[in-house]
Amino acid sequence: MADPIRSWLRRRRHGTPVYVVSGLPRSGTSMMMRMLEAGGIKPFVDGTRRADIDNPEGYYEYERVKNLENEPDKSWVRGARGHALKVISFLLRHLPDDNTYRVIYMRRHLDEVLRSQDKMLDRLGNPASGALLEATKEAYRNDIVTARLFARKQPNMEMIEVHYGETVADPLAAARTVNAFLGGHLDEAAMVAAVKEHLYRNRA
Repeated sequence: MADPIRSWLRRRRHGTPVYVVSGLPRSGTSMMMRMLEAGGIKPFVDGTRRADIDNPEGYYEYERVKNLENEPDKSWVRGARGHALKVISFLLRHLPDDNTYRVIYMRRHLDEVLRSQDKMLDRLGNPASGALLEATKEAYRNDIVTARLFARKQPNMEMIEVHYGETVADPLAAARTVNAFLGGHLDEAAMVAAVKEHLYRNRA
């Protein structure tokens, strides 16, 4: 959990944190964004990517996030202070250091992640080969380790891990954990109601 003294010092220096929802693609990040929105944190989104069969409740994305690695001007991230911002795992290291971040890192069984991605690609007409899926699985393992180590070393970043399957099974426990991490001011009952068990597909 967050150290209250360190959190106070960070907020004094950088202002209100950016509440980052991160993880691998198809790991439950959209569900967590929906939970935060229901709990009282406004999502930082632009509505460019519309809901579809793979994410019927919406993707909760902000397009400029995809360019964090290459875009020199990242001052726009300051506008996400006090909001929930979805940033995939790989791009965490490219967030600018003039903000403080509370990161909720979504974890999901890698076989489920890959199965979900494979079905999405298949619907788009780009099915992945078995060899590619195995290579992707190994890359994702490395990405998780890298994200953990990176967050641990950043003086302006705190991170907790939340498991997608456990959240669907016990949304109240997940809501309480996230609420405590973010300061204890969220509507936990509304967060629980935002979890849609029927959307948990491609189970391991």
